Amino acid sequence: MNYKDLNFDKESCFLVTGAAGFIGSNLVEVLLDMGYKVKALDNLSTGKKENIELFIDNSNFSFLQGDIVDLSTCIEACKGVHFVLHQAAWGSVPRSIEMPLFYEEVNIRGQLNMLEAARQCGVQKFVYASSSSVYGDEPNLPKQEGVEGNLLSPYALTKKTNEEYARLYTKLYGLDTYGLRYFNVFGKRQDPDGAYAAVLPKFIKQLLNNEQPIINGDGKQSRDFTYIDNVIEANLKACFAPTEVAGEAFNIAFGGREYLIDIYYHLCKALNTDINPIFGPDRTGDIKHSNASIEKAQEMLGYNPLWSFERGIKEVITWYKDNL
Repeated sequence: MNYKDLNFDKESCFLVTGAAGFIGSNLVEVLLDMGYKVKALDNLSTGKKENIELFIDNSNFSFLQGDIVDLSTCIEACKGVHFVLHQAAWGSVPRSIEMPLFYEEVNIRGQLNMLEAARQCGVQKFVYASSSSVYGDEPNLPKQEGVEGNLLSPYALTKKTNEEYARLYTKLYGLDTYGLRYFNVFGKRQDPDGAYAAVLPKFIKQLLNNEQPIINGDGKQSRDFTYIDNVIEANLKACFAPTEVAGEAFNIAFGGREYLIDIYYHLCKALNTDINPIFGPDRTGDIKHSNASIEKAQEMLGYNPLWSFERGIKEVITWYKDNL
């Protein structure tokens, strides 16, 4: 079943945190297109105001500018909400190594505030973004829930701690929580700029501008790149998931494996350029290979990703050509 075929109560209200970000704004857009009420929370520290200005005139949309590190703001945001889709966090493994205290405050205390606010406000389902980084140095592929290695970064630690807190809130307080371990999400509105930008939009922008991209390492690292529509499906299907599987975390990916150097030359061909990359040092804390088993999400959430890397990257290239 496609997520567009899901039917929530027509009066359902969703809260999307991090709504001005890449994943958050895509979730908001889909929910509004489906006719549901959406509350959006973002402090605009990394999200972009233009990502939510698209929705300002929609009567089902309301925006609260605020920070998840403030409990009262989280409670205000959760009032009257049935489903929380918690995407707000600071990403980037290398940046977390530089700023561990900040990541603890935002990613751990921020999600704890949201969990507590959801509990106090009687939210039905709390779906939150985790990360494939929780697998750490576990070498085996595909990555399987319950088989994790040593964590390699403060960012990974915050996401693993998020999962443990969510599990406790399900067990102790009866709040249905569902963790989604995203694997290298890509799609429209993903920020191509900055030192910590995701690799696909960064490469695309640089190649469009005839700039020479830097590849960290030898380019032979592999990733399970996951198109944004697959992530949207996972979030919405988690809102339909049975209470019996609450407290669990799930791999959200396509289940494929792409090598970075192959992707780079794929982009060169698609953009009709032959710029050779610069190879730089490996990034500290990075996982060499990433590929997900998605069987648990398929069985427990009904997750059925329809967008392969090949299909998704065509859409992304077209979007960036039109919007950069």
